[in-house]
Amino acid sequence: MAENFIEQFIEDDLAAGKISAIQTRFPPEPNGYLHIGHAKSMFINFGTAEKYNGKCNLFFDDTNPSKEKTEFVDAIKRDILWLGYKWEKEVYASDFFDTIYAYAEKLIEDGKAFVCDLSPEEIKETRGTLTEPGKESPYRNRTVEENLKLFREMRAGNYADGEKCLRAKIDMASPNVNLRDPVIYRILHATHHRTGDKWCIYPMYDYAHPICDYLQGVTHSLCTLEFEDHRPLYDWVGINLGFSPKPRQIEFARLNLTNLVMSKRYLKKLVEEGSVHGWDDPRMPTLAGLRNRGIPAEAIKDFCRRAGVTKAQSECEIGYFEAVVRDYLNLHAPRAMAVVDPLKLTITNYEGEEDTDFEINQLLDDAGTRKIKFGREIYIERSDFSLDPPPKYHRLKLGGYCRLKSAYIIRADEAVTDEEGNVTEVKCTYFPESRSGNDTSGIKAKGVLHWVNVKTCVDAEVRQYDHLLRDADYSGQDFSERINLDSEHIFHAKAEPYLAEAEKGTAFQLMRTGYYKTAEEDGKLILSEIVSLKDNFNK
Repeated sequence: MAENFIEQFIEDDLAAGKISAIQTRFPPEPNGYLHIGHAKSMFINFGTAEKYNGKCNLFFDDTNPSKEKTEFVDAIKRDILWLGYKWEKEVYASDFFDTIYAYAEKLIEDGKAFVCDLSPEEIKETRGTLTEPGKESPYRNRTVEENLKLFREMRAGNYADGEKCLRAKIDMASPNVNLRDPVIYRILHATHHRTGDKWCIYPMYDYAHPICDYLQGVTHSLCTLEFEDHRPLYDWVGINLGFSPKPRQIEFARLNLTNLVMSKRYLKKLVEEGSVHGWDDPRMPTLAGLRNRGIPAEAIKDFCRRAGVTKAQSECEIGYFEAVVRDYLNLHAPRAMAVVDPLKLTITNYEGEEDTDFEINQLLDDAGTRKIKFGREIYIERSDFSLDPPPKYHRLKLGGYCRLKSAYIIRADEAVTDEEGNVTEVKCTYFPESRSGNDTSGIKAKGVLHWVNVKTCVDAEVRQYDHLLRDADYSGQDFSERINLDSEHIFHAKAEPYLAEAEKGTAFQLMRTGYYKTAEEDGKLILSEIVSLKDNFNK
């Protein structure tokens, strides 16, 4: 049963006998790293093919060698596999360059393409507007023989970049500007990452796109909505080159998220200018960045599923994405404790040490418990103690009671301060009969504090992140004006040894702090924030 308009089109085509099997393709250009917006395209292209027992190719649109690199090809394949998708074939536009060129000569021979000497600026000036038709090129009526001769000279490298181009001969008065004799080949003397210097002319995407789809056997070319106005050109190419069956292009709304840079061009600028640590910086919306941050692949796919497949453009709040990630981690992440801003707490009437049971994840019935070491000296968060507490303060204060997570209830008796009045140590009393799971003390303690043992804890570097963009949207500003240059914060913390012993890359819920991923750099434990613990999104 169809769940969205794309699937309805497919089911109609199957029912009408237009196709017998489904073939899609995921078509990134290898000019940068994929970002979360591409995850939706993957979800649709790979997911649709899977639902209908079809096939989905990985198709690299490598028609612009000046911006494309093998590094980006490798990164794209790595990201797709990380999300759990598998392609049927790995295909490149450059695989078909000879055929695409031959088709261009066919269009010339059929009188449907011509070599134009106008510069790119002159072509733009004669394109017309939405209300006024364009002006025909003075070179539009060259003979077939002259066009073939010039086009072959273009291929031979006889002309400089921009000196000539090949244009489709369609209709300069068309209400669709994309049909006003569009450029289908341009001269570009640049080394290609796969074909080297074999070519100095390259097809434009709008021309190569339908040809590559046809040659791959694509039945449904699923594109983002900005290609809707280009669909008549897509169809024109297929019809005039005699494609049968001709692939069907269907457009869907792209994924837009607030507070994120969703432009590969600007993401590249951030990397090149050193505003971030690289394409995989945890603040970046790239899939490499999200993976490095610790966002689970399954959470991203779940988010794409919830966002749905629509035709209408919309923008999703970053808080919703974070809520989806938080929901996933809340169910799957084991619990642990770390103190970001440590304050020493001494339990004056406690001697020795003991093991206490700590729940791994209370939401999972079979998760069980693990042992943590409790002792006389522990660290708590500095913010969890106050000499001058506000009303309804449920954390630790002099004469007040709190429970230490999975341990005992304590009472604060004395605060030790330095010459400037800063608290350096809190001395407490514990109540042996208040042990967690077997409390017979009768003491009511509203606050529960996380902690680590001074003797057994390890040093850790905690990294917390803000959004790269300061605001959700600000009309009239560009990304450079909205960028948040103070979006990474580093703290020196104390963590329980369990975090240092865990497999690196494991996601944890740090009690009362947030969700963090473990890493190691130069032998140092790194706790990198995935998403905050607090959910501000109004579901």
